[in-house]
Amino acid sequence: MDNATVLERLRGALPTAVENSSESRGELSIFVRRDAIVDVTRFLRDDPTLSYNFLENLCGVDYLGRTPRFEVVYHLLSHKNRHRICLKVGANEGEAVPTLTGLWATANWQEREAYDLMGIPFAGHPGLQRILLPDDWEGHPLRKDVPLGGEEVAFTFNEDQIYAHKPFAKE
Repeated sequence: MDNATVLERLRGALPTAVENSSESRGELSIFVRRDAIVDVTRFLRDDPTLSYNFLENLCGVDYLGRTPRFEVVYHLLSHKNRHRICLKVGANEGEAVPTLTGLWATANWQEREAYDLMGIPFAGHPGLQRILLPDDWEGHPLRKDVPLGGEEVAFTFNEDQIYAHKPFAKE
């Protein structure tokens, strides 16, 4: 299986779904219209020649300052063909991406993680709620507009200064 064949079959079956494509180091990345992601992934899974039967990974990426701000990135694997592809869908703040839970059970957990850490909503998800952070947590920690902060880390050169301000003693 080669990338040109995958792209040709996809464009033949769903001609308006693909916005753009690129190839880097032998891996095909396909930018898909947000409203077509379910149809595209269903076709890639169910087409007997392609057989992308495994959703390896689904994650969110924040491109602060760009439109669309977010991308949902899907990595699919065809065990039959030993071939991987990457699908990307853009979404602005508050725009929901259609869920893939009807196609892959693992999408349930992966979409919840993207929602929890990035704030990307998934339309039609059966139980979109936080998975890693407490329910009362405000915000989404992996967004680029979340300020870096927290406690200074204690190293050998500054541990006396750090522990001098703590209510507990250095052990």
